[in-house]
Amino acid sequence: MYKTIIGLEIHAQLLTKSKAFCSCSTEHFEAEPNINICPVCTGQPGTLPVLNEEALKLAIKTGLILNGQINKFSRFDRKNYFYPDLPKGYQITQYFHPIVSGGYIDVEGKKIRIRRMHLEEDTAKMLHEGDQISSAQESLIDFNRAGIPLLEIVTEPDIETPKQARIFMEKLRNLLRYADVSTGDMEKGALRCDANISILNQENKEISKRVEIKNINSFKFVEKALEYERDRIINNLEKGGELIQETRGWDANKKETFSMRTKEEEMDYRYFPEPDLPILILNDELIETVRKLIPEMPEEKAKRFVSQYNIPEYDAQILSSDKELADYYERCVELAKDAKFVSNFILTELLREMKENEDSIETVKIKPEHFAELKMLLDTNTISTKIAKDIFPEMYRTGDSPKQIVEKKGLKQIENEDELRKIIENVLKENTDSIEKYKNGKKKLLGFFVGQVMKETKGKANPQKTNEILKELLEDN
Repeated sequence: MYKTIIGLEIHAQLLTKSKAFCSCSTEHFEAEPNINICPVCTGQPGTLPVLNEEALKLAIKTGLILNGQINKFSRFDRKNYFYPDLPKGYQITQYFHPIVSGGYIDVEGKKIRIRRMHLEEDTAKMLHEGDQISSAQESLIDFNRAGIPLLEIVTEPDIETPKQARIFMEKLRNLLRYADVSTGDMEKGALRCDANISILNQENKEISKRVEIKNINSFKFVEKALEYERDRIINNLEKGGELIQETRGWDANKKETFSMRTKEEEMDYRYFPEPDLPILILNDELIETVRKLIPEMPEEKAKRFVSQYNIPEYDAQILSSDKELADYYERCVELAKDAKFVSNFILTELLREMKENEDSIETVKIKPEHFAELKMLLDTNTISTKIAKDIFPEMYRTGDSPKQIVEKKGLKQIENEDELRKIIENVLKENTDSIEKYKNGKKKLLGFFVGQVMKETKGKANPQKTNEILKELLEDN
């Protein structure tokens, strides 16, 4: 009965060393407040902006990797509105003629179209501090972020579910990271998402007012905020309530949206051409120069993984789906010298632990050299594959090397044949009925005996030697 209509407006901070229109450093995450500022980025009267060429190239690169059309004619405009974190009282952006038109990202077999991508400048950052005793609150402004180059990416309203919105954001960040365009760090604000949602009643073709959810700072919250807002709007429609076009925020603690203000219309911003910046006229030579700067992207990397490392295409696609994961895999392979071994352990053991602990590859404590050490322990028959899998969760949790854990827990594989023979003889004595069944043709019971030996030795028996001794004793009995 109801159809969800979602469009995203995404702001990505570009990886430049200086700001969009001045030479100030873009460092603001760790820098002390208000040290990377100048008269231009703090909006002092009489100052003139100068476009950062690197920001321009990164915008072109993004357009190319997202299948967009690079516009050879583009122009900057002024977006007028007052807010304390906007020092000039207006924002330099591209409204009438963006640098990129079109583009798309495939999500679950569907092309989510991109309407436009345009360059603009970031605002300053508001810091709110409260006095716990008097409950007084004051707001401070850090202008280090003011003027940092942004690329705004605006989708068409093609997204039909909150899950699709999350996947789109994840894929976009991965592509931006691969291309060295942006860090894509949502928690730090290097990638920010505003989501627009409305609901269509497919029976009477009536559509709700559009609601914007501002500044969502994680992929999970993109999905959760849209789920909440979808249900809220549908519930309101069914009760016959009146919706207003508004801007809402997301409260991650309460897991609900809240009203911030009524939504501005485009006319409220009084856009007009930026008089202090010239029109941008691009040529084919510049576009092709930027195209040559595009590094190996996920699809290309997946194909190389298949040919270079001889791993299945499915495995290669997963390993190349995230730039940091792909880099981690290749560092592990370089040290362990066994691409399939590393691939198997990452896909089964590592990714499972990461999912259960909601971790990212950047926070994983298992180092690439640990994979090399684990492979060495297996190759020298110091441990079995079962022991390797058993100790992996502790490696993940503590960051200890596999050798340290094996020695600490006394998990070295039992190699001594005499010792193994005694253990196996005891197992056989306790399972005489199964011996008779084995002799009568049920050869699959060999696996049962191996399991009993492994249970007795807590997985430390050498599997190959265990099989050899078992066959010998079973045939002799």
